[in-house]
Amino acid sequence: MIIPGIVIVLAGACLFCLLRAALGPTAPDRVIAIDALTSIIVACLVLLGVFYRTSFYLDVALVYAFLAFLGTIAISKYLEGRGLES
Repeated sequence: MIIPGIVIVLAGACLFCLLRAALGPTAPDRVIAIDALTSIIVACLVLLGVFYRTSFYLDVALVYAFLAFLGTIAISKYLEGRGLES
């Protein structure tokens, strides 16, 4: 089945995002890495929904994606304000 291959690719992408979030030279690099990580988590939740044939995981993925988007916007606004004062 194709799902194990997708899981391996997503796990590798998570590893790279975690490395960039930990070693990123600037705060915007870390924010982008964490945003990419949340997108990968949403993809994993959708994959779980397809695998178990239930819509519950899709609902959770939708709410998680929305909250991650709001968090990214909030952090970006904070970093933008901090950059103007410096």
